[in-house]
Amino acid sequence: MCGRLNVIDDPLCNIVCEQLGLDFNTTSNNDLRPTEHIACIGNHHGQLQQCDLAWGIKPDWAKKLIINAQAETVSQKPTFAKAFQFNRIIVPCSGWYEWRTEQNLKVKYLFEEPQKEALYMAGIALENRSRVVTLTTKPNPQCAAYHHRMPLLVTADNVVQWVTGTAEQALSILNLTYRLPLTIS
Repeated sequence: MCGRLNVIDDPLCNIVCEQLGLDFNTTSNNDLRPTEHIACIGNHHGQLQQCDLAWGIKPDWAKKLIINAQAETVSQKPTFAKAFQFNRIIVPCSGWYEWRTEQNLKVKYLFEEPQKEALYMAGIALENRSRVVTLTTKPNPQCAAYHHRMPLLVTADNVVQWVTGTAEQALSILNLTYRLPLTIS
């Protein structure tokens, strides 16, 4: 689920700066993969600030890299609960990819906002705020045909609440389903 991101610096950087009122800078990577660094937005003394984090964690008990956590249980799981309470972040991106098997072939699909606006994925920072895990949720009807999970997308209006609000305020965002249409290509 959502193991690749599409990041296009122009217009993404300009949109994030305008919508969120902070300096944000990233480089284009139309196939950003787990373990690579992602330009994220975190909380620094109550203000939004860019932080660059490596995507994924490998706890001692895990057999493979963990890049996603389920939004429904992130606040309760021992691996993620503290990060959810204190280190929520946003991953701005231009889109993400999903694969679907069609006629015995894996076909890659790009999900993006129709007007090329920024998508804001919810995440949590772990390992001394050096790594990020993105959150997934049940898919909206449009995404359900491609995968049984989708990124937890936060609207620009809810970014500040997600990043700087209390854990209780963030819990209310976990239950929101992204209903705006996406372009799938």
